[in-house]
Amino acid sequence: MNKEYKLNNIVEMKKPHPCGFNEWEIVRLGADIKIKCINCKRSIMMPRIEFNKKLKRVLR
Repeated sequence: MNKEYKLNNIVEMKKPHPCGFNEWEIVRLGADIKIKCINCKRSIMMPRIEFNKKLKRVLR
């Protein structure tokens, strides 16, 4: 499974967002990673280690 990701990639996480959608766009990379829900456009930030644990796969 490919878990390499870059800025603006679309990723799928293990748990969906409360809006019901499970596709996220990577908006910021660094020690923390910021992702934005494709459906409702809300953003969240999480530490890179936590993001790597919750990442299911890179879609595009």
